[in-house]
Amino acid sequence: MNDQHTFQYLKQFLTDERLGKIEHFAPESSDFVLPVMEDIFQFRNAAAIVRSVEACGFHKIVAMESENEFNPNLRVTKGAETWVEVEKMPHNLDSLKEIKDRGYKILAVSPEKNATMLPDYDLKEPVALVFGTEKEGVTEEILEFADETLAIPMYGFTRSFNVSVAAAICFYELKQKLIKYGLDYKLSEEKIWKMKVRWAVNSIPSGPQILAKYLKEHKINTHDESAF
Repeated sequence: MNDQHTFQYLKQFLTDERLGKIEHFAPESSDFVLPVMEDIFQFRNAAAIVRSVEACGFHKIVAMESENEFNPNLRVTKGAETWVEVEKMPHNLDSLKEIKDRGYKILAVSPEKNATMLPDYDLKEPVALVFGTEKEGVTEEILEFADETLAIPMYGFTRSFNVSVAAAICFYELKQKLIKYGLDYKLSEEKIWKMKVRWAVNSIPSGPQILAKYLKEHKINTHDESAF
């Protein structure tokens, strides 16, 4: 399936304002930093994380679920859920191994295991940031599996931030490092078209049904080169 052709078809259903936003922000999106959440159970935290991810231009989250469903409160996301893809995976090491196989270094956000302080972290390669549950933090087996741990400096009696606050601080700080270091952190052209299709579908009333109809018609006409 050619995502560029699909997006060109879907454009007709978008308002000029929404199309303009998609065209403006898509080239700035990145998957260089991948947030990975461990079984988050408070929907307000889930929503705040989605909002922070989108604001920093990363647009994807992995939610590892076991007891709790990653279900953001839409009042808090302020529409950010339209743009952020949430990939749900089992809450286990196999999921992290799969993420690592995609080319990510696994960073557990925790002060344990001789953690590197966030301002001192030398960002050179794609990283998956693992945030622990609200009460327990990053689980021990994930701490052992992680390539490295990352900690946020604390300057008061309180020894940790709320998980959504910690996530926002990390996303913002790492985005600044990406810009400062001049790294090639933006999405490939192929990924951009795929994301633009998803954004368009999420922006259109009955978007999934319109896409399904288009894909069905495309399948019927797969041998008709003139159709494209």
